[in-house]
Amino acid sequence: MTCKEISHLIHRYLDQEASREEEAVLRSHIADCTACKQHFYELKKSIAFVQSLSHTKAPLGFTNSVMLNIPKEKRRVSWQSGLKRHPFLVAASLFVVLMAGSIMSTWSQGQGRFEFSAPHSQQLKVDEAKHTVIVPAGQTIEGDIVVRNGNIEVDGEVKGNVVAIDGEVYMASTAHISGDIQEINKALEWIWYNTKRIVSYLM
Repeated sequence: MTCKEISHLIHRYLDQEASREEEAVLRSHIADCTACKQHFYELKKSIAFVQSLSHTKAPLGFTNSVMLNIPKEKRRVSWQSGLKRHPFLVAASLFVVLMAGSIMSTWSQGQGRFEFSAPHSQQLKVDEAKHTVIVPAGQTIEGDIVVRNGNIEVDGEVKGNVVAIDGEVYMASTAHISGDIQEINKALEWIWYNTKRIVSYLM
């Protein structure tokens, strides 16, 4: 047999799978072949060394000592994981921030400029010099009137809300307003007014 075949036979022998005839052939070969004999005994020594380690035991308390000396893992609270867990809250917060920014931008852009919005504005009187919108006596406005940087004088009837931003609302004894009367003079009140208006529109 060749040395390559004997090497395969050595492994069969060490795994206790060789027959008596194969064992006899192996012993006959390693008696004459120095290289195969050396290979055979080196493998036997390796197996004996590994088997001797199986009887080795760790000292008492070794496991507990190792576990106590392992550094504690710091718990990391990632803002990204928070975003993934609460997508609706994130979307709502983003909406509020963007809406507040838009409203604040509108507030700052309109500072000092007289303007108003109302349905049927042709029924209103507008005094540009005094920055005043007047609802004449005997006239009925159906809808909201919003005046910015000016005043509202109501002598007739308004079936809706009357809002004066950076201004005042004046009512005559003949006036009648079915909705709310609001005078908004601060940025926060302006934001709150617009938020309610947008929410009511969406609803």
